[in-house]
Amino acid sequence: MRGPNVGQFEDFKASALYCPRCKRAMPVRSRLLLVLPDGELHEYLCKACASSLGTKTVRQQKQLQLYMP
Repeated sequence: MRGPNVGQFEDFKASALYCPRCKRAMPVRSRLLLVLPDGELHEYLCKACASSLGTKTVRQQKQLQLYMP
């Protein structure tokens, strides 16, 4: 059974993550790493020291159609 808030939490964006170098939760920025056939791969970087804090894959909603000549 699905309620009216089905798509409410489909896509999260991190605003702060724990940074091992800074030793506390720090604001982050997202950087596009790769464009994949099924979505995009983003990396989260600490705004203070630019350490990589994790990655996120954003899946595309629609299917891509390839046209062959």
